[in-house]
Amino acid sequence: MINRVHVGKSTPGIPVWRNLSAGLITGAADDDPSGIATYSQVGAAFGYGMLWCILFTMPLMIAIQAISAGIGCVTGHGLMDGIRAYYPRKLVYGLVVSIFVANVINLAADIGAMGAALKLLIGGPALLYAGGFALLSLVLQVFIPFSRYSPILKLLTLSLFAYVATVMVIHVHWLPVLKSIVIPPVTWNAKYAVGLVALLGTTISPYLFCWQAAQEVEEIEAGTDRAPLLLAPLQAPSTLRRIGIDTTVGMIFSNVIAFFIILTAAVVLHANGKIDIQSSSEAAEALRPLAGNLAFALFAAGIIGTGLLAVPVLAGATAYAAAGAFGQLSGLQHKMREAKFFYGVLIVASVAGIALNLTSLDPIKALYWSAVINGVVAVPLMIVMMLMGSQSRVMGEFTMPMPLKIFGWLATATMATAAIMMFVTWGK
Repeated sequence: MINRVHVGKSTPGIPVWRNLSAGLITGAADDDPSGIATYSQVGAAFGYGMLWCILFTMPLMIAIQAISAGIGCVTGHGLMDGIRAYYPRKLVYGLVVSIFVANVINLAADIGAMGAALKLLIGGPALLYAGGFALLSLVLQVFIPFSRYSPILKLLTLSLFAYVATVMVIHVHWLPVLKSIVIPPVTWNAKYAVGLVALLGTTISPYLFCWQAAQEVEEIEAGTDRAPLLLAPLQAPSTLRRIGIDTTVGMIFSNVIAFFIILTAAVVLHANGKIDIQSSSEAAEALRPLAGNLAFALFAAGIIGTGLLAVPVLAGATAYAAAGAFGQLSGLQHKMREAKFFYGVLIVASVAGIALNLTSLDPIKALYWSAVINGVVAVPLMIVMMLMGSQSRVMGEFTMPMPLKIFGWLATATMATAAIMMFVTWGK
């Protein structure tokens, strides 16, 4: 797929910021309120015991996201479109149903978390705030063209620096942190295994693959001078260089923020005996008496900012996956009347996310298990992606080079091993 990926140099004459798009947005959306909750949970429960995982998964995440982006920019089609063309329909439908269920639960948790965070900051009705955030996101996606909407998402990535600022206002003993990375204090039991799968499912997640591949297609269709690399191979050097920069920066950004969230929970919550965190808003509230009002406010504000970024990504990824699986027209650059199925799924997923906040479903347990589902569902999807990226019948001359194959298969094996470990230790 990518014969040469040049990381560290921007496209000549173009500022680095303009090389950042789908990869940066995807990486930032990975640190959604649901992810914040999972990171807070493992930090509170295990202290520094899972910090190593963030650094270990970083190159794996870069590789697998570069592969998904490459499939999109080379073929000009999203992931599910490609899978539908080359693999059995039962596999496609099974994957898309699993993605839909996990994404809707994630949406519900993210929407509820934003409402709860705003209530913590200013008081008032959390449910009303949650509905307002969801409707705002839905209206922006449906009625604003992608070319104008994408820069908004790009700017929202800056909200994640709230978690860098949070670490700056708490007291961190860095020597034990560094020691825990070199010699991780791991406890091998069922609870740790499930936490590890949830963490991996939050970090390396199917909706991220679908979104980044689809955004590469969106950018091709939105521009007048771009085409799929199968049709325009002369564009390959600059396009693949841009993807290398974009994906690497985006995934490093994502993992650094995740590291800081786990670190904050470990330093402030775990160290003070607060080991059972149920949500991102509970994590923020727990910070107030232990770390002060500033740390609390920064953490809570970050939940709202990243939620505004992640909710459209989750809903959009669900719609892209469903439309691709059923061979329907997809894309935010299309009008609603042109892509009725795509926008229908987007609306249904968003409304279902709002509705789940009105039921008796335990959103915290559902959130945690949605991350576990993502960790399990990711495995067959990653296997199919690796096969697609290696086949010239799909990728032409742009099949994966050996470094991407190595890290891509290592990422797949890691996810599979974690899932197997979870099932083996179940009930022990």
